[in-house]
Amino acid sequence: MGRSVSYPAGAVVAFQVLDIDDDDGDWDFEFEWLREDLVERARAAFPSLEPQQGWRGREDRILLRNAYADFGMSVYGSLVAVWMAEREDGPYWENDWRHPRAGRARRWLSQITPRFDALFGQ
Repeated sequence: MGRSVSYPAGAVVAFQVLDIDDDDGDWDFEFEWLREDLVERARAAFPSLEPQQGWRGREDRILLRNAYADFGMSVYGSLVAVWMAEREDGPYWENDWRHPRAGRARRWLSQITPRFDALFGQ
């Protein structure tokens, strides 16, 4: 059985391919360029997203976050998953317990899905 790129369960996801020849040694440059490009496009499209450095598990890198969702990327080989998923961190669930957010988060994600697909889908 083969392995594929990871992304959080329930995420809105789009896939991209890094076109890199391993012999050229451009992997780090191309990865950083893609990361910066994704952050720039996401912040322009969704102004509530703020920079956030973190991980969801061991493979899903969080780049941006708002009150409802994490925006990030996951890489396996040359395949990149660009995703947006409901937050799952402790402070989010503590706030949800006091002032329910999960329903609003899911609604927000459903509303931004067409725009996300247009920006990051290919």
